Amino acid sequence: MQMVMQKPVPVMGRKLIEGKTKIITELEANAQKVVLSAKDDITANNKQMHDVIVGKSHIATHTTCNVFRFLKRCGLPVAFDEQISETQFVAPKCDMILYEVIVRREAHGSFLKRFPYLKKGHVFPEVVLEFFLKTTDQKWKESAIPVDDPYISMVENKAHLYRPDKPVWEQEPFMVLEDYPLWDNPEMITQMGALAKKVFFALEKAWQDVGSTLVDFKLEFGIDTEGNLLIADVIDNDSWRVVHDGAYMDKQFYRDGGDLNEVTKKYEFVQHKTAQFKVPKQQIIIWRGSPKDEVDAVVSEIAAYDASIKTTVITCSMHKDPVTGYQELAKHVQAIPDTVVIAFIGRSNGAGPTLSANTSVPVITVPVGWQKFPEDVWSSLRAPSKTPVMTVLDNSNACLAAMQMLAQRNPQLYMQMQTERIGRARNIVSL
Repeated sequence: MQMVMQKPVPVMGRKLIEGKTKIITELEANAQKVVLSAKDDITANNKQMHDVIVGKSHIATHTTCNVFRFLKRCGLPVAFDEQISETQFVAPKCDMILYEVIVRREAHGSFLKRFPYLKKGHVFPEVVLEFFLKTTDQKWKESAIPVDDPYISMVENKAHLYRPDKPVWEQEPFMVLEDYPLWDNPEMITQMGALAKKVFFALEKAWQDVGSTLVDFKLEFGIDTEGNLLIADVIDNDSWRVVHDGAYMDKQFYRDGGDLNEVTKKYEFVQHKTAQFKVPKQQIIIWRGSPKDEVDAVVSEIAAYDASIKTTVITCSMHKDPVTGYQELAKHVQAIPDTVVIAFIGRSNGAGPTLSANTSVPVITVPVGWQKFPEDVWSSLRAPSKTPVMTVLDNSNACLAAMQMLAQRNPQLYMQMQTERIGRARNIVSL
């Protein structure tokens, strides 16, 4: 089991809340900080299912801390400071916003009840974003409601509440709210949705990188004492659906009545996998034949996508000094193997194919000045065998192609690129 070095337990202040699976306690020394302590309880179906799994608190805490550390590495605003024990972590104190925000790549669970004409596992080209109102004991501000956590449909700045287990078109809203959470701050609601999608994209790629599939998840948000919107609460194995080799590895297995020993094994599997989430060290080499080849615009464009990608400019004519060129290429690829080369070359453009034939990393050649001498592109297009060079005429497309290659192994970059292209795809099924 993943272990954490035990730190001195801080002096606890008053208990703020105790829920089904955790306790939140204020720090006595700093009222702007809280400690989240996990419990061994597992519940489902509105508390109709309830068991205690010894050690679940350890697994849940490690999983959440693994995920939050990873999301912070991706530059996302997370309510997480540090893990202080096997079952506890410190976080900024937040006023929680009474929404569950769900992002879906596939149709599972209650979504199939709202859209029963879809098959389980239907894949959405554009992720689906949903909001649910967080309620307790089937009440909203002392008014009785038929279900907890109803589905929200926003119509003309009003929150229409529906049962989440039936098609919306078969029911009338059981309540319409004008004073829903953040009704006077729609920009923050929009920000929550945008952040939820970013988190999903980062975790989607992280799960792909460890051999599994994230199909949906839920998030909660809070506002800290300085007014910042943060991804808050926890993200553990109760928060998502993860599929591995066709089987659920998450709480869904428990909901479906799975054996508790198998539930524990699946939760341990997820803890182990989330410990492997990472943002890799990557590099783009911009190769030019002489200092006259201006590459500042290309460097700036790469930095605009992701400043964490190392950009290395190498100036070397592969015609005049090929030996030095091979040595430079080998040295830089040895230092950072996860590399893409953009050969930004004028005149005959032969450097791109030459580099491609002598390295295992992808090479993209941009024939600079091809508009004046169109015949020069043939030096890049008519490459010999075992020379898989990619020729791209537009600088921006060359940068984008390099980023797409690197994003296949980089959750942070994948998140940024997916966010940038939101809106181009369309879900076939109207939602």
